[in-house]
Amino acid sequence: MNNRIISSVVAATFITTGAFADGTLLQRFESMEKEMTALKAELKAIKAENANLSTKLTVSTPAEPKSPTVESKKEGSSSAKIDETLEDLQDQITSINKRTNGNTLKWDVDFRTSVDNLNYTMADGSTQKNNAVFSNRLWLGMSYAATKELSFVGQLAYNKLFGQRSYSPEDTLTTDGFDWVSSESGYNDTLRVRSAYFFYTDDEFAGLDIPWTFSIGRRPSTEGHLINFRDDLKASSPMAHTVNVEFDGASAKFGMEELTGLNGSYFKLCAGRGMSDAEPRFSPAPYGTSHSNTNSVDMAGIIIVPYDDKQYSTGFQYTYANNLIDTVNSPFNPLTGNYLAPGLYDPSFKSVGGLHTATAFAMLNGIGEGLSDFLDDSMIFISGAMSKTDPYAGTDTNTMSGQREMLGSAESKTGYSYWIGTQFPSLISDEGRWGIEFNHGSQYWRPITYAEDTLIGSKLAARGDAYEIYFTEPLVDDILTFQLRYTYINYDYTGSNGFFGSSSGTPMAISDLPSGTNMSASAVDKAQDIRAYIRYKF
Repeated sequence: MNNRIISSVVAATFITTGAFADGTLLQRFESMEKEMTALKAELKAIKAENANLSTKLTVSTPAEPKSPTVESKKEGSSSAKIDETLEDLQDQITSINKRTNGNTLKWDVDFRTSVDNLNYTMADGSTQKNNAVFSNRLWLGMSYAATKELSFVGQLAYNKLFGQRSYSPEDTLTTDGFDWVSSESGYNDTLRVRSAYFFYTDDEFAGLDIPWTFSIGRRPSTEGHLINFRDDLKASSPMAHTVNVEFDGASAKFGMEELTGLNGSYFKLCAGRGMSDAEPRFSPAPYGTSHSNTNSVDMAGIIIVPYDDKQYSTGFQYTYANNLIDTVNSPFNPLTGNYLAPGLYDPSFKSVGGLHTATAFAMLNGIGEGLSDFLDDSMIFISGAMSKTDPYAGTDTNTMSGQREMLGSAESKTGYSYWIGTQFPSLISDEGRWGIEFNHGSQYWRPITYAEDTLIGSKLAARGDAYEIYFTEPLVDDILTFQLRYTYINYDYTGSNGFFGSSSGTPMAISDLPSGTNMSASAVDKAQDIRAYIRYKF
């Protein structure tokens, strides 16, 4: 037995030496893992054999002294040598692990190629369209857990139209690169940071049985609850009926299940900044408060989920944002409906006021109790939301009233929206998912959903009706998928995708727009987007 043990150690040493002399780091790592597994198995067998032998010796010679025999001393010495060898191998594996993939960021890939067919009917009856908008979207996810409690999570993104885009370059007054939508707009091949934050988690808060988390950085605040079903994604924190934009900030989540006895209950506090009021780096006072018409835009909110057992769930969200913006004036003369004279339009921003939003939803994931396999795998949800403007006091020579206005009024205005949807198993495959959704928004409805993944503009921001149907089918397991989607929006009022003031956010009835003017030729009455994509996730 001694010879066998010693031979194994010698062989392992010889193999290890050869591997280090000839192999690559990865080959060395794999070789040592195999050696270590074999040695552990052999050590386990030896210990078991020793224990069995010890039992037999004890039974057959109970009166013999308990001092170790020469043989047992040799066995113990061999076991110690193997333990020492295993520790040495473990140290080497750890060292190689740090230089290869074992101690670096973990990556995942989400790559999508899509084509959209876009059609618009303008308020004056004219049409605009694009028969085929091809685009590539790449998301590179990254994460690393430094400890059990502390980790880093991030995502790099690019969203590019095929070839060189023919429209105005980024250094003009277009807002494609605006921070709230910079990774969602399709224009160039710049790789951007879509999210990057550290994440802390603990099982207790202040000695109480309350699991909690805290994170700060560029937080994932797009593709939130309910819209994630259509987009075939795991939901981020926000409820997408009122918030769907990229954002920098912090959040803290507190699990309340143990205290309330309600499955999945929690609340989450969120706060962040959507615009920083700061001078350029090479100004006289770098990064000092600027002398522009805007102030820093901040938002705070709370998310409450009273109950979620994965079949029945409900949630509530409230937010307030201050110093929201619009352009200094409208490009149209409000009296004639035609464009202003050259040089009179000022597209820079000004602060106009604050905005309250609130939303609540209920969802049933699995309809009925065993009525049918189809209903058991179907989902239905309903969501209601409201927005309320908070215009700031003061004068503004660019509004009809001469006062600061939000959505065309110096008084607070409230808007409403409701959204219903269902998703059910595919009728042509075992793993596919099909869905139907409808939402309606009132005259003064204003959410913050600019980053919604729809080329014709946010359907959830529509002041009017929006209809959508989609089919998501797997091609290769859940790695390669195909989706066909149809989105149709019928606007009742203008300004659905505008900002928060009177320049672009004023709701004017489509039917009341003056005919034969630039305004009616620029306002969309109906819009539709037919999208097909192939998507790779791994």
